[in-house]
Amino acid sequence: MASRKKSSRERIRWRDVHGIVLLDKPLGLSSSQALQAVRLLLRARKGGHTGALDPLATGLLPLCFGEATKLAGNLLGSRKAYLAECRLGVTTSTADLEGEVVATRPVPPLDAAAIEAALARLRGRIVQIPPAHSALKQDGERLYLKARRGEAVQAPPREVEVFRLELLAREGDTLRLLVECGSGTYVRSLAVDLGEALGCGAHLASLRRLWVEPFHEPAMLTLAQIEQAAGQGDAALDALVLPLAAGVAHLPRVQLDEAQSLAVLQGQQIPWPAAFGTAAGPQAAFDQEGTLMALIERGEDGRLRILRGFNLPPGPGAP
Repeated sequence: MASRKKSSRERIRWRDVHGIVLLDKPLGLSSSQALQAVRLLLRARKGGHTGALDPLATGLLPLCFGEATKLAGNLLGSRKAYLAECRLGVTTSTADLEGEVVATRPVPPLDAAAIEAALARLRGRIVQIPPAHSALKQDGERLYLKARRGEAVQAPPREVEVFRLELLAREGDTLRLLVECGSGTYVRSLAVDLGEALGCGAHLASLRRLWVEPFHEPAMLTLAQIEQAAGQGDAALDALVLPLAAGVAHLPRVQLDEAQSLAVLQGQQIPWPAAFGTAAGPQAAFDQEGTLMALIERGEDGRLRILRGFNLPPGPGAP
């Protein structure tokens, strides 16, 4: 069976696809499973995702293909927003619906002021303990694998940043929350910490990712939409793929002249052009034809430093 499967995949006409697909990840699929499903539909040689969503989470999962995989690290570290439902009074082994109930406690009378006071403690730069059932590694192995074997797992505390944490609605013992946070924040841990602050315990009942910087108002695609386009040919599929430039739209843009483009292409260090200004941080550098060439920054020595170079055919890197 394994040999037949391999033979079938070898017959796929893989092709070079460079760009980003904004997938609305469905419930029940891991991020890796969702990536492979879309990669197969696109027949893309190379692909990667920009930070995992749990199988029980839905919403925006930017998928990067070809040269866009070089942007995955930048998107992974970006600010994100979620719609979360937190159920009070019930604690589970995984901090979400997937785990077994390990404790139930009565929910005390809570008014808006009490809930707001608990939420306020979880905003800003905070220290949280990631869930034992997480994809973090310890001794080279994912924590959730250790936890599933019944091993005692304690993820080390770490500092994260929560920019917004607001109560949108309350229905019985379920709180509907808007969460805007930085990289590495576990919304499941926020739910657990909120439950403890309210004195009754809690777990994450549902989670939907709304946006990932720079895609603040994403036009997400479902798997069904991508499957439909696959039946219409490559042109229909390619129309769903955003150019690399979309992934750097939040960065300052500079245009290289012919000599500068050649230097960047060859990885040469050149003096930082005065026209690019003196602002710190990465900038997106395009050639005269509008193709994204590299992410660059001004080095401490006053020279142009290439953070990430791209090898795109003319055209697809342009907005």
